[in-house]
Amino acid sequence: MAAAWIVVLVTLVLGLAVAGSVSTSKPITTGKGCHIDRYKSLPPQELASFKKARDALEESFKLKDWNCTSPVFPRNWDLRLLQVRERLVALEAELALTLEVLEATADNDTALGDVLDQPLHTLHHILSQLRACVQPQPTAGPRPQGRLHHWLHRLQDAPKKESPGCLEASVTFNLFRLLTRDLHCVASGDLLRTSTHPEST
Repeated sequence: MAAAWIVVLVTLVLGLAVAGSVSTSKPITTGKGCHIDRYKSLPPQELASFKKARDALEESFKLKDWNCTSPVFPRNWDLRLLQVRERLVALEAELALTLEVLEATADNDTALGDVLDQPLHTLHHILSQLRACVQPQPTAGPRPQGRLHHWLHRLQDAPKKESPGCLEASVTFNLFRLLTRDLHCVASGDLLRTSTHPEST
């Protein structure tokens, strides 16, 4: 009888140990630390700093050659055309290119650097919040396809193919679409719902 009880106790202990190991190995969800919803709309003072920067950049274009061989941002760029899970990836690429170009501009022009200081700080913060929402993909996982693949390829190739003036003008003219439409699209909460858009090719 005692031997039987020992077997039962050992079984229970092993069962609890296994259960504990399973519960602690659950993957962290993408929602942990993800607060992109706070950017549904930027405060008026933030938008004012972006408008001031945009106006200063557009004024500087009068002295630059900013012709592009092809549009940096596709003419049909609209995150609503993507599946919900793809919108984060597209916005991350859009923000990363915008930051890369505007930081280079700020480094090369002291006057523009001063007016870009606050907008760059805000964009960096938005990007860090966005990356907290993006679930890392395994290197062997599926690659972007369809419209998303085409858009990402365009943004990745732009710095290699276009002049600094073209890149600067492109991200400047796209800036308020990024801030008021694309960011709102991702931050509006649709990420928690099932997409109604079919996979685009």
